[in-house]
Parts: sequence; structure tokens; C-alpha cells
Amino acid sequence: MKKSNRIFSVFLITVLSFSCSLKYAETVNAEDKVPEFVFEDTKLVRYENMKPTLEVTAGTLEQYKNNNETYGKDISFISYDDEGKAETEGSCGIIFADTGKKIYELYDDIELYNAPEKMRFQANMLKWNDKTEQLTSGRSDMVKIEKDDTIMRGSGFSASGVSKTFSFRGNITGTIETSDDTNKVE
Repeated sequence: MKKSNRIFSVFLITVLSFSCSLKYAETVNAEDKVPEFVFEDTKLVRYENMKPTLEVTAGTLEQYKNNNETYGKDISFISYDDEGKAETEGSCGIIFADTGKKIYELYDDIELYNAPEKMRFQANMLKWNDKTEQLTSGRSDMVKIEKDDTIMRGSGFSASGVSKTFSFRGNITGTIETSDDTNKVE
């Protein structure tokens, strides 16, 4: 027997002699791992009471069968208030939405504009909990906020939709622009 055949035979016997066991009690559901629907270059509009409440445009959108999870890439969206006016507009690179738990996570080059508050947000990671109306970033993630003549940047951002307040847990930098106009008194 040639030396290369002996090495191969020893290798084969060694591989076959290792016992391997499958965990038959653990079932893997392919429906949980593979999306039921994949939409490419799509626009979805959700209606309630014959009025649009949400409009989403996506490069890719994946919906899974046995849960309420949706994943998307290259997303832009507009949410509307009860009167049909644009309330929040935005875009991001990636989105995760669990509509059952009402949790939405946005990633990569996030741009948000909230019309009622006249606030603009820029970040790389934000999480919205619709049940508690809380918008948060990661502890060390930087968020930029623009409102009127004020621009702030900070980490550890959190905002409450209930109290209409926001805060930063980390360092904050910013600028406030004021008008230099002076009133003349005669």
C-alpha cells in the first residue's frame, strides 16, 4: 500500500471512529429561519379607518411566518397622524420590527424628522418601544438632535413620547445660535 493511501485510510478510520450524536429531541423549524416573503424594491402602505397611517419604502423587506418579525434594508418611511398629516419621516440602512411586541430597531445612518416637535435626529442605532413610547440609543452611541437654533450631540440618549422630554447619559456637546438683532429704542 502506498504511503498516501495509508495516510488517507488512517484519516478515514479516525473520522469514522468519532461518535457523533444528533439531538433528536430538539426540533428545528425551518419557517423560523427562512422568511415566508421577501419583497425587493417595494412600497407598503398601512391603512386604518380608510386613512394611511404608515408608508414604508424598502430595498429589501423580509417577513417571517410564525412570528411578528420583519427585517428590512434601505428603508424610508412616513407615519401619519389621525388627520392624515405626516408626523414622523425617516430613513435608515436596516430595520428590525416586532409588531407583536411593538418594538422597532433602526440601524445605520438613521435620519428622523418629527414634525409636531420640529426635531431632527441622526444616529447609527435607535430603538422605539411603542408600548412605553420610549426612543433610546445604545449607552455609547452618539445621537445628534436639531431643534430650532439648537444642535446637540451626546451619548446614552433617551426620549419619552409621553412627557415630551429627552436626556443624555453621557457627554453632551452642542451649539445654540441666537439672533444678533437688537431693538432700537427711541
